[in-house]
Amino acid sequence: MKRLTSIEIESLTPYAPGKPIEELERELGISGSIKLASNENPIGPSPKGIAAIAGHVKNLHRYPDGAAHYLKAAISEKFGCSASEIILGNGSNELLDIIVRTFLLEGEEAIFAEPSFVVYKMSTQAAGRKGISVPLKDGRHDLLAMADAVNDRTKIIFIANPNNPTGTINTREEMYAFMARVPGDAIVVLDEAYFEYVVNPEYPDMFRYLRDGRNIIALRTFSKIYGLAGLRIGYGFAPARLVDLMNRVRAPFNTNSLAQAAAMAALGDDEHVKESVRVNEEGKKYLYAELTRMGVDYLPTQANFIWIDLHKDARVVYDALLRKGVIVRPMGPTQIRVTIGLPAENERFVKALAER
Repeated sequence: MKRLTSIEIESLTPYAPGKPIEELERELGISGSIKLASNENPIGPSPKGIAAIAGHVKNLHRYPDGAAHYLKAAISEKFGCSASEIILGNGSNELLDIIVRTFLLEGEEAIFAEPSFVVYKMSTQAAGRKGISVPLKDGRHDLLAMADAVNDRTKIIFIANPNNPTGTINTREEMYAFMARVPGDAIVVLDEAYFEYVVNPEYPDMFRYLRDGRNIIALRTFSKIYGLAGLRIGYGFAPARLVDLMNRVRAPFNTNSLAQAAAMAALGDDEHVKESVRVNEEGKKYLYAELTRMGVDYLPTQANFIWIDLHKDARVVYDALLRKGVIVRPMGPTQIRVTIGLPAENERFVKALAER
C-alpha cells in the first residue's frame, strides 16, 4: 500500500462531525434543541438491544469474541447465507476502509457518485488511490454513466442504495442492467445502510448477485433502524473468498462485546423495526405535505431523511434554524438534509423553516 506524503495527508478533508447539542446550546444561549442532522432513529435503540447490554456489562474485563461467532450465526439464520459470507466492522464506515485497503491496489481506481456518502471518496484518497466521481442524474445514481466510466484500472464501484444524502434508490431492473455491464473482476460495493426503511417494491435483492458468485460486497448497519449508532457496529455480505481476504486486513477485536450482544438481540426485535418504519412513513407524509404547501423543493425519499433544495444559501438557513434549536445538515450550496423525526420534532422543523 502506498504511503501518503505529509503534503498529501494535509490535503485530505476530514469528516466534519456535528458538535454535541450541549455545546451548541451553550454557545448560542439556547435550550431544548432537536437534532435532525445525523439520520438517527428518533424512537431510540431497540429495547431488546438495551436489555442485552445490561446482561453483558459484568464481562467487560474479557476481550470480545474476535470472530463474532454468535452474531454471525444470527445474521446467517436471518438472511439465509453462510457465516463465511459475513464480515463485521466498527460501523460500516470501517468496512469501507477495509475494502479499500484490501482490494484497491496501486494504480487502480474507484468509482462513486456525487453527491453520495463522503466516506467512499475519503477512504479512497486516504489510501493514495484515484477516485472517479460520476454526477447523479435527477438525484439518483446514473448507473449507465457509472458503467461508462469503468476502464481497465477500475477495481471498486461504490453504490449507495438508498443514496445518502438524496434518499433515492436504483431499481431492480436498473441494477440488473448495470451489473450486466460491469466486468467480472471489478468489485461492486452496495451500501444498504437504510434498506430497512425502503417501501418501494422495485428495490433490488443483492443476494441474487451473491448467489451468482459475483464480486459484490453489500454493507448494512445496526446504526440506523436498530438505533445502535453509539455502539458502532456494521456488517457486510460478500463471497467467502472476498471475506477471507478482508479478514486478513481487519484488525482483531474490531467489534466490542456490548455491540455484538446488542446487535444480536436487536436483529430479532421485529416490533422495534416495524414501529420505526411506521413512524418514518407518517413523518415522511407530513413533511411532504408541509414542504409542498410552503413551495419548498425536495426529493421523495426511501430512507429516513429528506434532501431539500432551498434555492438560497443553505448555510444561512442552517444558521437560522440552529438559532431556533433545530439542527439539520447543510449538504451543498443551496441544499440541506433533514432527518425524519418524531411528530413534534417534524412540526418544530416546519415551523422554524417557515420563519427563517
